[in-house]
Amino acid sequence: MTSKQRAYLKGLAMKMEPIMQLGKGSVTPENTAAVDEALAARELIKISVLKNCADDPRALAEVIAERTRSQVVQVIGKKIVTAETTRKLAVSGLAKGMKLQSDAKATFQNMKDEAADICCDAKEEAGLADIAEEAATEEETK
Repeated sequence: MTSKQRAYLKGLAMKMEPIMQLGKGSVTPENTAAVDEALAARELIKISVLKNCADDPRALAEVIAERTRSQVVQVIGKKIVTAETTRKLAVSGLAKGMKLQSDAKATFQNMKDEAADICCDAKEEAGLADIAEEAATEEETK
């Protein structure tokens, strides 16, 4: 996340009210699931850490970010602001990589098929038709 993106998100967060509170139970699986759902519904959320929570808000923010695959925008006092941007970037990057892999496999298969056809044509032209038919039959059985 660039400093300009972070500054923009901080500006948006200033006007927001906290949608969740963390108390003496700190970060539980239920809290993590609630944050995850909130990030799915909104891209930016603010969390308030209550006075009875003994843990450091910065440490809590890092734990939440790690568990929800989000990014900490800022921690001021007992307020945490986190954004979902890294999850979307990771998913889109992975999807692009998977598409490239699929395209590469298809291209490689096409090249292999074309090479087999060229070999068969060359053998026919050289008068080795019997060998070419055997090679074609072997290729079809694969």
